[in-house]
This record gives sequence, C-alpha cells and structure tokens, in this order.
Amino acid sequence: MGGRALVQWEQNRRNAPEGVAVDLYPGTSRPGLAGVAFYQVPYTPSTQGADDRLDLIARMPDLEVVQLLSAGYEHVLPLLPDHVTLCNGRGLHDASTAEHVLALILAAQRDLPRWARAQREHRWGPVSLRSLADARVVVVGYGSIGKAVEARLLPFETEVVRVASRARPEEGVHGVGELHGLLPGADVVVLTTPLTEATRGLVGARELALLRDDALVVNVGRGPVLDTRALLAERGRIRAALDVTDPEPPPVDHPLWEAPGVFLTPHVAGGSAAFYPRARAFMDDQLARWGTGEPLRNVVREGR
Repeated sequence: MGGRALVQWEQNRRNAPEGVAVDLYPGTSRPGLAGVAFYQVPYTPSTQGADDRLDLIARMPDLEVVQLLSAGYEHVLPLLPDHVTLCNGRGLHDASTAEHVLALILAAQRDLPRWARAQREHRWGPVSLRSLADARVVVVGYGSIGKAVEARLLPFETEVVRVASRARPEEGVHGVGELHGLLPGADVVVLTTPLTEATRGLVGARELALLRDDALVVNVGRGPVLDTRALLAERGRIRAALDVTDPEPPPVDHPLWEAPGVFLTPHVAGGSAAFYPRARAFMDDQLARWGTGEPLRNVVREGR
C-alpha cells in the first residue's frame, strides 16, 4: 500500500517496510498531518490527554487506518469517517492487566494496606485474614483479559464464574442478563468490561445490594462501569479495589480517597513492563502488513 504513518516509537520507524514513510508522534508536540494514512494513537497508561490525540483524526484528510493500543475502542467510533479502518490493541494488555487484578485481589484479601500503615507506625498486631483459596470470583467481561485473569486465579484454588455480554454455553459463559442471580454467591467480582451504553453503571446500587457483606469489587475496565455514588453509599459494607474510577482522577477532596474498604491504584493495570515490548512488536508486524497490503490484525471496524 505505502503512504505515511504516524507512530509512537523509534523501533517502529526503524523497522518500517520499504515504501512506508514513518514519522514519530509520542503524543507531546503537534505533528505534521499532511499525507498521514496510518495513525497509531499514542498510548499512555491513563486516559489523561487522550482527547487531544484523538482530535487529530478530524485533521487527517488522507487517513486510512487508526490503530489503538488499548483494548477499548467504542469512544473512538464517533470520531471516524466512514472510510477509515479501526484496529485495537486486543491481547496486548492481557498479561499486565491480569497480573494487576491478581495483585489487587491479594492486597485486599490479605489486607496489605493495613500492614503498610502498621509498618510506618511501627505497630505489630496480627489478626486473622481473608483468603483467596476457595473464593468464588465472578469475572464480568470474559474476553481475552478475562481469560488471562482466570488463568492466574485458578492456581489459587478459586472457583471462577464467567460472564460476558451474551451467554456462550459451550464455553461455560453466562450472559450479563444472569448477573443478578450470580452476585449473591460471589466473594469477588472482577470488572474487565469496556465502557459502552450497555455497561455504564452496570454495577450500581441494586447489584451491590445483592452482594454479601465484605465482598470485594475489582474494577480494571472503565470507571463508570461501577457506580461510584452507590459504592460510597455502602459505607464499607462492600470493599473495592479500583484501578479506574469515576471521576478519573478523583479530585483531591473526593470521598473515594478516604472511603472505608476502598483501595485505589492510578489506572496502571495495562501499562506494565510486559506491555511495551509486546506493543512495539505488534506495531512492527502491523506496519509490515499495511505496507504490503496484507490483512491487518485486530480490525474492529472495517472502513467502507
């Protein structure tokens, strides 16, 4: 195909195939946009600054392909001209995000924040702790990340309940319409879903009320999938470990910071050291495919 590509990393410019002119745009200074046909939206671990990078799409008249390195893509669809193909980063974040889910669950179940505070205060006060073994974990959003989460949970002797947007009985996957019947038996609920109109507020006051006392909700999907106001209204009855929040980031005076039973990390689940080499290798392959006219990977919307 050939043309001009705008990418984030020097490795991808260096390894680009013949006939593909590649310029760097790490997401800071404004790039030249004339002739850009392939645009890899610069990736950062959080959503901060993402709007500025996406606004460039409207200023690229020769655009053919937009490449995201995030798994979620619904927020980009309204910005795309009909003829532009959209690809996402499905699979790139699986290991990083699944590791973070496991870390959040273990931190919450074994009360690591308590022991961190005790160490700072030079206090030694052992208590009985929760366990991950024998816990029933409901994974809501059983796609590639959900499968990676399950693979890491099973060696801990857990029972994993799979939930997706639609039931897949042949895979043992429940549809989201069955969620209310599954929540009362859950010890841990893991949210890995993207944000859509169907998932916004998916876990709210009604869903939290169905959970047993001291259940844990882990959110590594998008903040608005979990209703923040409903969580705060639980006043610690339901615990939460959140890598994404609504609002994100919370203002300095937001009650989430001090909410009982809530543990926060700043949207870092997907951006670990494992992600970047995989993402650069993926981009090498994707540019090679684009340059030679081969089918692109991870196409989520075909241009027409």
